[in-house]
Amino acid sequence: MDTFQVHILAADKTLYEGPCESLTIPTSDGEQGILAHHSGMMATVRTGTLRYRAPGQPVQLAAVSPGMVKVEGNEVLVLVDSAERPEEIDEARARREADEAREAILQKKSIQEYQLAQAALGRALNRLRVVKARGL
Repeated sequence: MDTFQVHILAADKTLYEGPCESLTIPTSDGEQGILAHHSGMMATVRTGTLRYRAPGQPVQLAAVSPGMVKVEGNEVLVLVDSAERPEEIDEARARREADEAREAILQKKSIQEYQLAQAALGRALNRLRVVKARGL
């Protein structure tokens, strides 16, 4: 299978850089699949599950938060606020964060606080989905 070069970068670390056979990214328009020689594009990354396959390896998962993706030539750059592999996620902490966000949503003190709580809940639930998907 043909490969392309991918750079998956979070604000605090490099998740993966190297050859890739396939990449699936959660974008504002839904999941976007990328293979070698994909046409050029830019898209907004939303909170969700990123999947990539390095040559000869199983599909790897990561919980990602908002950012952007750029495809140019046979190279892909993914820039996100955060990216965590399933083994890096503290499931108990993610559950607590989800519970706290749900409580904050019920409090609805201001529109801004509500939106922040909604975003926190989305991130926490996504982290839990990635942890659960690891076991499949």
